[in-house]
Amino acid sequence: MAEIVDARGLSCPEPVLLTLETIKKLGKGEIEILVDTDTSRENVSRAAQSMGWQIVEVQQKETWYRVKISKD
Repeated sequence: MAEIVDARGLSCPEPVLLTLETIKKLGKGEIEILVDTDTSRENVSRAAQSMGWQIVEVQQKETWYRVKISKD
């Protein structure tokens, strides 16, 4: 089961900070980050990759995005 980080409605850098906090807490596994701007989507993806996590999937919903990342 993926950990979910709901960062919708938050301004950068908050979505990135929440994502990095969860990455450090888990160390590995799967995380789904929910964001509502293109900028947050890009920044979260870049931050996750810089920590060695892979972008598994990016889904655009009606007014937000789901970014799924993982690390073995």
